Amino acid sequence: MDLITKKDIEELDSIYNTCCISIFIPTHRTGKEVLQRQDVLLLKNQLKEVKAKLEQEELSGQEIEDIVAPIRELMDDSGFWRHRSEGLALFLTDGIFKKYSLPIAFKPLSHVGNSFYLMPLLPIFTGDGSFFVLSLELEKVKLYKQTRYSSTELVIEDVVPSRLEDRVGYDYEQKNLQFRSQQEGHGEATFHGHGAGDRDRKDEIARYFTAIDKGLMTLIADENSPMIVACQDFLFPIYQKANTYTHLLDDHIVCNLSEADESMLQRLAWKKMEPIFDRERKEKKELFKQQNGTGKTSSEIQKVVPAAIDGRVDTLFLQDKEDIRGVYEPKTRHVRVDNALLPSNVSLLNKAAISTFLNGGKVYVTEKENMPDPHAKVNALYRY
Repeated sequence: MDLITKKDIEELDSIYNTCCISIFIPTHRTGKEVLQRQDVLLLKNQLKEVKAKLEQEELSGQEIEDIVAPIRELMDDSGFWRHRSEGLALFLTDGIFKKYSLPIAFKPLSHVGNSFYLMPLLPIFTGDGSFFVLSLELEKVKLYKQTRYSSTELVIEDVVPSRLEDRVGYDYEQKNLQFRSQQEGHGEATFHGHGAGDRDRKDEIARYFTAIDKGLMTLIADENSPMIVACQDFLFPIYQKANTYTHLLDDHIVCNLSEADESMLQRLAWKKMEPIFDRERKEKKELFKQQNGTGKTSSEIQKVVPAAIDGRVDTLFLQDKEDIRGVYEPKTRHVRVDNALLPSNVSLLNKAAISTFLNGGKVYVTEKENMPDPHAKVNALYRY
């Protein structure tokens, strides 16, 4: 998987040429789709559309073949198509061919213009805040910094005990109190022994978790990202009592950690985190409605594009599957809206979206019914 950064977006957005080709397709990691080269077929279909658009530019057949040659070579590279992510984004122009295998299932799309079409990339960055996942076992502890599309294991060995035995100083499995938990990471702990022994056992776990929390706080005390714990049910309330991190979620992930790899933990964590990160979108939507008509919002592309370029747009809502074509004149700051796709015009929604994103604003591409003002293709909430 090739992670794409804000810097990559900025560099792609800075490229202007007479022929900039952008292609997006969904891809598959494994399965019959890979064996039957269905992803290659999807790219072939998009390439056909690209060539049809290039023919309208009055280019000869040979000129078109020379332009798209890197894409044809990629289609024949069988090694490239193994172990793809969920989506592929290609950007081709004279002397430049960028390929990004990304964890988002793009809708098949091709675009030819004097700049790259980058709007389908923005969901990777929007509503995708970071969070911590603490994988907690009595024999092992790991901490991850994740987003919806990325995951990094943080080095914590130097600040936390790696297992309960290291904390309590002896092999707890050899104690008279026999302790075991149910399989598959579910259920309550089962103790065999006297009540005092049970309490001792829980106290040992509590001291272990306290040591973990103390070590983690040397790393994340000043963070404000939410943290979720992945552990067996009976361990979570014990960790909650030991925890001092302000942003620990009341919920936790229940799974068999001996079988859950990093990508599985990421998927399970995102199911819990998605509603939390969607709150901001809902709050901005309501704020647009409250401030609509006060001069702090706009649904006119002629006003939104210059405002986005100036960095005035805090949040931009765009209607999915829609576009507005036209031309922006930097010198006069005039926006001309066209009713058709012309060689000279660009996607004004793409222009507004990328400018907003690069200036630190949020961009949401959403269905018509989820727009603050569903009667317009673009809704902008201004910073000032």
